[in-house]
Amino acid sequence: MRKHWILICFANFFIASLMGLLLRWMYVSPIEGVNFQFLMHGHSHVAMLGWVYMMLYCLIFYSFIPEKAQEKPIYNKLFWVTEIAVIGMMIDFPAQGYAFVSILFSTLHIFCSYYFCYLIWKDTKSISFPEKKMLRTALFFMLLSTVGVWCLGPAVGLAGKASAIYQIAIQFFLHFQFNGWFQFAVLALFFKQAKLTFDEKKFKVIYNLFVSATVLTLALPVSWYLSNPIFHWINAIGVVLQLVSAVRFIQIAKPQLREFFSNLSPLIKTVYGFALFSLALKIIIQLVVLIPELAQVSHEIRNFVIGYIHLTMLGIITGFLFGFAFQNNFLNPKNGIQKWGMILFLVGFVATEILLFLQGIWLFLDKGSLPDYYLNLFLSSIFLPVGLLMLTVGIFKLKPKII
Repeated sequence: MRKHWILICFANFFIASLMGLLLRWMYVSPIEGVNFQFLMHGHSHVAMLGWVYMMLYCLIFYSFIPEKAQEKPIYNKLFWVTEIAVIGMMIDFPAQGYAFVSILFSTLHIFCSYYFCYLIWKDTKSISFPEKKMLRTALFFMLLSTVGVWCLGPAVGLAGKASAIYQIAIQFFLHFQFNGWFQFAVLALFFKQAKLTFDEKKFKVIYNLFVSATVLTLALPVSWYLSNPIFHWINAIGVVLQLVSAVRFIQIAKPQLREFFSNLSPLIKTVYGFALFSLALKIIIQLVVLIPELAQVSHEIRNFVIGYIHLTMLGIITGFLFGFAFQNNFLNPKNGIQKWGMILFLVGFVATEILLFLQGIWLFLDKGSLPDYYLNLFLSSIFLPVGLLMLTVGIFKLKPKII
């Protein structure tokens, strides 16, 4: 793997964080000529497809592709074509929103992801059972999620953008991206990093529960647009299955996890700890919103929505990605710039999450807005791009090739 791959991923993330910072400033002081909705589309696409997707591309390539297959030029060519698609979305979404050019680059990214799935499926043949199972499931969910994208055009033509079917298609894509492709991919990588081994029968039980939970919990976002009690109960079953799967996993893997964490440096241990804590918090939130009144409120109060998305994106997914990057020497925990960059990023993440959820609770209790809420949220958010900039600058000090 080449250094510039990792550098590109972090540069994408840094740009996405600047877009997010600008979005938060616009609540403090609107900027003439900048369309908030367009910028938000740019921020979300670059964060998901320019950071998470591209970083998973690098890590999966590095961790699961045999050295001989890594020499194939197609992986480098595909990386750059995919990055061109990201740059296109980075430029055109803030300028025009969903328009011909941005949709064209989004479509290019989807076809690149299809080819990536084909290459990974073909070249990963000698990895252990649990890792292979989780990785292939992640790829399956990536493919499945794009069904939602392909349904958007017909949904607009038949019912319009305000229709339930259009909104459900968006939620279908997001659900199976975050809870399917991203989550299963980082777990496959975590199994690889921690060298976890399982009895095949016991693992299959955990795996089947987790996959079932992932599918069933789609019912929650569907319930926001289709009012039927059945969706509440389907989601409830999914959340319970997820909890059972998580508890069973911890019971079986606890000795191996203890050994794995005992060999980590304090910084890497902290990063993984944030990721695991965020995952536990996500499960707790899913249990809390099983109360029907809170399920509706969780969707209606935007602070909760943004806080939950960032908990998943920055806390869980990015937390694990940072952990993998440090462990594989893509980032250096002994490098002062990168160490402080990581600390600042975590400070920004915690501060903004506290503010988002606290403001959401204030609105739920009809107490209005927190004093100087938007200004404080903006100031807390500054830590995120500053931390990312320091992490990115530190990558320049790495050797030209990271093998």
